[in-house]
Amino acid sequence: PRRLPGLPGGEAVARYLPTTVGLQVGGDWYDVIPLSDNHVALVIGDVQGHNASAAALMGQMRTALRAYAAEGHTPDVVVSHANRLLLDMESDLFATCCYVDVDMEDGTAWCVRAGHLSPVLRHPDGTTRITETEGGPPLGVLGQTEFPMTQLSLSPGAVLALTTDGMVESPDTDIDDGMERFARDLAGADPAQLGLAADALLGNAHRADDVALLLMRYDGMAVRPLRESWTVWRVPEAARHARRFSRRVLRSWGVTDEGMDAALLVVSELVTNALIHTDGPVRLDLTLVDHRLRIAVADASPRSPVKPTNIGWEATGGRGILLVEAVSAAWGTVPASGGKQVWADLVLED
Repeated sequence: PRRLPGLPGGEAVARYLPTTVGLQVGGDWYDVIPLSDNHVALVIGDVQGHNASAAALMGQMRTALRAYAAEGHTPDVVVSHANRLLLDMESDLFATCCYVDVDMEDGTAWCVRAGHLSPVLRHPDGTTRITETEGGPPLGVLGQTEFPMTQLSLSPGAVLALTTDGMVESPDTDIDDGMERFARDLAGADPAQLGLAADALLGNAHRADDVALLLMRYDGMAVRPLRESWTVWRVPEAARHARRFSRRVLRSWGVTDEGMDAALLVVSELVTNALIHTDGPVRLDLTLVDHRLRIAVADASPRSPVKPTNIGWEATGGRGILLVEAVSAAWGTVPASGGKQVWADLVLED
């Protein structure tokens, strides 16, 4: 991507340089994928080869990882699905990948490697270390394999660096020595100027291959969201119980009566829709950050609610989504754990 998305509680920059040898295209790529609940996925990878086939496969793998991440899967499942996809494509090429899911609220990260280099972590005091992360084989090599997850902890001011082998390996440089040099260069970089730090790291690369570099500085969120969840039981008065729970939570958060009325209307409509049109468990999630309240209801059905285009005056149903849209700043659906989550955002008065 030419522009990386803004991150809550952090900043990410990326760089890509083609190989200096010849005019062959490469298969290196990077990506930053915003996820729900202030999570973000950092991805870097490398497709074998330097030709148009490698570049085309790189685009397919990047799109696939984005799609699997958007479905709400854990990092190991995202990478496993990408591995299965590449095997099913029956390509002669394989790909390496490093996928890191970062919780921007508390700095917890989960890393999965598929034949790729480990991330390098620069601590706030300037010390760096090559993280010890478990890894699986490259994508597209083995069908029956696991991709273990390794937990990382980021403190405010830490920088996480992901790169490809073109940065650290060359005909006259061993990859382990290159990683040590990369870690030393990262220690000397200024995390406050992340773009300049990325440029400096690329300037020190002894490359005969294309290079992708992704840096993410974790600052920590200045305002932590308030969160509460409620399991909705399938009983006749489920919507009333959900409203009572929501009223109690919102009062504890200081929500005014005006905001309360709109919020309880949305809770009632979303919960009722889930109970009527789906089977299985239903969960209500409330999140408040910076006077923006998100009401989300998750269920086990992948079908998204459809906004009716025309409702007759005699109709006894079908107005729920129209009401939600009318009182919300925005609403939508996202995949979630085999089903979906229908959400609505309300902007509350100070």
